[in-house]
Amino acid sequence: MGVLSFIREAGEKLFGHGAAQAATAGGAKADGAAGDAGEANRKAAQAIIDYIHAMKLDAENLNVEFDGANETVTVSGAVADQATREKIVLCCGNVAGVQKVVDRMTVKNPTPEAKFHTVVKGDTLSKIAKEQYGDANAYMRIFEANKPMLKDPDKIYPGQVLRIPPKA
Repeated sequence: MGVLSFIREAGEKLFGHGAAQAATAGGAKADGAAGDAGEANRKAAQAIIDYIHAMKLDAENLNVEFDGANETVTVSGAVADQATREKIVLCCGNVAGVQKVVDRMTVKNPTPEAKFHTVVKGDTLSKIAKEQYGDANAYMRIFEANKPMLKDPDKIYPGQVLRIPPKA
């Protein structure tokens, strides 16, 4: 998949106050301490790993690195299937403060890759399904492809990136 771009301001707010949030502020430049930036980046990376685990997504040797100065996440590990790979990448990217995800994951049982769609104001899953599949009623396919990150088909937000699986 390579490098994917995301909207920095959109997404889960995993980086709370304190050191992890400093990672998104250019690596704790205010303090001028490189050690603080490194610690902030590690805490931010751990917050993303915790989020991936909370979504019940699994990868062997999962490794997440966060570079706050460049707002970039690098993720690696091995997953069983393409859908899990794409969901993990979306977990990394749909986080406020992340602008790019470098995907270095491997897939044990490769299948065709999904497309990605960045939600804009006025989008609904039905509208996206109509554009992608020619059938607005296929919205549940997009919803299911984005579980567990999506919990309700009516709750998507501008800037969010969604998986659009290939037509059946």
